[in-house]
Amino acid sequence: MSATSTRPSYAAVLRIPYARRTFATALLGRLSYGVVPLSVMLAVTRASGSYAVAGAAMALFGATVVLLAPARAALIDRYGPRRALVPLLFAHLTALGLLTAAVWRPGAPAAVLGSLTALAGACVPPLGPTMRAVWSTIAEDRLLLQRAYSLDGVAEELLFVSGPLLVGVLAGFTVPAVGIVVGAALMAAGTAGFVTSPALRGMRPAVRGASRGTGGDRRVLGRIRGPVGAAAGVGLGLGSLDLLVVVFAGQHGHGAAGAAWVLAALSTGSAVGGLLNGAVAWSWPARTRLTLMAVGLGLALLGAGLAPGLGTLAVAMTVAGVFVSPAITTAYLIADETVAPEARVRAGAWVNTATNAGSTIGSAGAGVVAGHLPVGVCFALTGVVVLALVSSLFPTRPPVYGPIRE
Repeated sequence: MSATSTRPSYAAVLRIPYARRTFATALLGRLSYGVVPLSVMLAVTRASGSYAVAGAAMALFGATVVLLAPARAALIDRYGPRRALVPLLFAHLTALGLLTAAVWRPGAPAAVLGSLTALAGACVPPLGPTMRAVWSTIAEDRLLLQRAYSLDGVAEELLFVSGPLLVGVLAGFTVPAVGIVVGAALMAAGTAGFVTSPALRGMRPAVRGASRGTGGDRRVLGRIRGPVGAAAGVGLGLGSLDLLVVVFAGQHGHGAAGAAWVLAALSTGSAVGGLLNGAVAWSWPARTRLTLMAVGLGLALLGAGLAPGLGTLAVAMTVAGVFVSPAITTAYLIADETVAPEARVRAGAWVNTATNAGSTIGSAGAGVVAGHLPVGVCFALTGVVVLALVSSLFPTRPPVYGPIRE
């Protein structure tokens, strides 16, 4: 048997002392992640009158958010969430405030817009990795922690769906810059509530000299290269699908609405898979589960290459989605178990960075191959790449770097 039914409930997760308050405020702040990027893109487009400038600004924003995520996480590990998140919040709000002033009226210089957008991305408070580290502190039972991570992952996915919807509502009756203000307000309120939660008392700053024992970012990354590699593979698959589904829909006589339904099926499958993953008491080791989930995603993408129509593709995407949230959640769990407590935020940030970087590479790669190969072959090729990444970067046995907590 791979699983049993003896599991703490999701209600048990929320009954952990201070869990509901901490989780709710973290989610409130993380809703900004779904609101600010689209609002910035719309506002910069309006202010500059150029899609090229907007694209460059968003590329800078995405690059600083993703590439500097481990550095921001290191600040949390070193100084504790309260001492690190507050300065990051003030810097982020300052950059968003200046950007809002710059885009309120058309005519702002492109260099100013790009610089402020990059600065705003560089200072984004890492509420996601920090909340996962808090779960590790307050959910001492590993089965309870797995369910907490599953709940966290599904909730975060819903935020990235609801955030753009909120922007769409705001865009219907006001200028895009208002969306930036709303995103900033969400981040301010969420972070303020989060850092004042009593649940953060258990997250102490790293003891001076502890970094020599746990190693810097290179050693942290070396210890978790398996889950990081698997997360990159999952991200690559997701990034490719966003474009390939649109291409498939267009080639089969369907518009953007058809593609949206297929991508919604992917998200639905991911949410269902995440909830099911948290509801099962797995007896298989986490490393085995992660490998199998990533392989399942790769095989589902291979199957998508055989889809004759949009309905069949939607089914294939639902199946593929079932593996997405569980794979990423399990990657976070392995990273958390593998490093010392004072490196947990960095470990989670590396998994998150790998997922985002993989998604960016997948989108770029899909754009190249979609112009030269049939879309079915592109789906299959994406599946092959995901399978190759898993087999090469996630060994069957964990690398030995000293004692590892199990």
